[in-house]
Amino acid sequence: MKIQDLRPAIGARKRRKIIGRGPGSGHGKTSTRGHKGQMSRTGKGTTPGFEGGQMPLIRKMPKRGFNTVPQKGKAIINLDRLAGLKKESSITLDLLKKKGIIKKRVNFLKVIGNGDVKIPFNISAHAFSKTAIEKIKNVGGKCEVLK
Repeated sequence: MKIQDLRPAIGARKRRKIIGRGPGSGHGKTSTRGHKGQMSRTGKGTTPGFEGGQMPLIRKMPKRGFNTVPQKGKAIINLDRLAGLKKESSITLDLLKKKGIIKKRVNFLKVIGNGDVKIPFNISAHAFSKTAIEKIKNVGGKCEVLK
C-alpha cells in the first residue's frame, strides 16, 4: 500500500457541489440560483433589516432621548463601592481588578463622590470628581492622580 492509494471509505465523504460548469454537472446555466430576481444577482444581497422596499420597522418606531455609548477601557466608580474595602489602606487600579470590582481590560479609572466615606483611604486613579476629593480629604485620606 502506498500513500497515493489511501482514500476515504465510500460514502464517508460527499463530493463538493460544482456549480456553473455546464449542463452535464446538473448545476449549470443558473448555477442553482433560479431565474431572475434579487437572489439570482451577484453581490451581497440585502442588508439586515431590509423588508423588500417597504418602510422598515426600525424606521417606523419613534425615537426618544439618547443613549450614550460606553467607552471601552474606562471605568467610573462611586465612593460607596470603595467603602466595602475597609481593610485596604491604599486602593489602586490593580487592587480593584484583583477584587473583581472593575473589569480587567480597564485602563482608566475615575472616582466620583456618590456615597459616604468613613475610613481614610489613599486612592490612586486617573481622575476624581470635586465631591469625591472633598469627601476623601475630609476623612483624612489622599487622592493621587495618575497619568
